[in-house]
Amino acid sequence: MTLIHRTPRIKTPRIASLALAAALASTSVLAIAPSAALAVPAGGYADLVEQISPSVVYIEVTSSATNASMMQELPKGMPEDLRRRFEKMMPQQGNPAPRQGLGSGFIISTDGEIVTNHHVIDGADKVLVKLTDGRSLEARVIGSDPMTDIALLRIESAEDLPAIRFGTSDTMRPGDEVFAVGNPFGLGGTVTSGIVSAISRNINSGPYDDFIQTDAAINRGNSGGPLFNNAGEVIGMNTAIYSPDGGSVGIGFAVPSDLVKKVVADLADDGTITRGWLGVQIRPMTEEVATVLGYAAPRGAVVEAVQADSPAAKAGLKNGDIILSFNGTEIEDLRDLTRAVAETAPDATAKVVVLHRGAETTYDVTIGTLGESKA
Repeated sequence: MTLIHRTPRIKTPRIASLALAAALASTSVLAIAPSAALAVPAGGYADLVEQISPSVVYIEVTSSATNASMMQELPKGMPEDLRRRFEKMMPQQGNPAPRQGLGSGFIISTDGEIVTNHHVIDGADKVLVKLTDGRSLEARVIGSDPMTDIALLRIESAEDLPAIRFGTSDTMRPGDEVFAVGNPFGLGGTVTSGIVSAISRNINSGPYDDFIQTDAAINRGNSGGPLFNNAGEVIGMNTAIYSPDGGSVGIGFAVPSDLVKKVVADLADDGTITRGWLGVQIRPMTEEVATVLGYAAPRGAVVEAVQADSPAAKAGLKNGDIILSFNGTEIEDLRDLTRAVAETAPDATAKVVVLHRGAETTYDVTIGTLGESKA
């Protein structure tokens, strides 16, 4: 079965030498957007790669694993007698075994701010960043956002560090050249190249899916690494791969740099993410409803339920309403609304155009703050 893997760090339990066939997939992709003005240099990309590689780092994570979590990583269908033997070799309960993971990241400021994936550092007791000059520095996690799989780290260095430039992911198009630099399988600095295969991909990993797809080879340990355009700018962060066995088959996904910049700026402020909250449960419009309403194709978000005492309820939205636009953003599918609401500052007033009982109505909604218990 072919799966989306979002485990770009390689974990190695320090116990027996039994082969753990856990599908630990990691994604690292770098995008390069070619244009007439940015043709491939006569000598290839060697000079550009040499220039940007010092900004790419390799991340080692140490965490504690309980017996239960380690048993969950054993392959399904393992013979029972072998499973029992493995259990006996585990440390006694209460003495968790240390585990190590590997991933990638990139420096975004000369004073030591580093971006990587949330899943690379999730649950880490210690995060060590290795620079291309040979230094290993312990990193502090400033903040992390599991909903977009973005984390911000900081290391302390006596001298300025080489920082990467962000590009604009919104200008990337299928066919643009890209290349990735990362730490696949713990090998260290590795460069792969390809093209942008698609944009705005939804892989059903979360409400804010908007991935750049690339065929640049991405493997375990590449997660958190940068996706470059051919100007040497980061236009994405490698995060997931589509693979039957955890290895690269030419389908990788990167978080767009425009989203990375927004999330990182929020994390840098206080280590947390603040998102807007509307308070509705939504579903797509069906083809049948679109036909009845005279639309050429389904559009908008159909309100299935309005949460009590939510911003939507206070503004007057009802079950069955169809949200057509939010603060000027046309709602073509559910992700459009999810992202537009999330990016709206709490307490701000948003104009929401709704089809209510066949007539378009505009509501002024005072947006709330999304919390862990809210949707």
